[in-house]
Amino acid sequence: MTAHPASAASVTPARVRTGGPKGDGDAPKYLEHVLGWVLVVVIAMLVTRLGLL
Repeated sequence: MTAHPASAASVTPARVRTGGPKGDGDAPKYLEHVLGWVLVVVIAMLVTRLGLL
């Protein structure tokens, strides 16, 4: 039986970017935070208007 040495680089494939957030600054982070809270408020208004709580 022969042994073939394998390095970690040849076994592990290169990582591919999936198109997620790139962190290009603070403006998108603040916008995402504000839009998240707007969504929370809209859902809360919907729940109270429909009498679900």
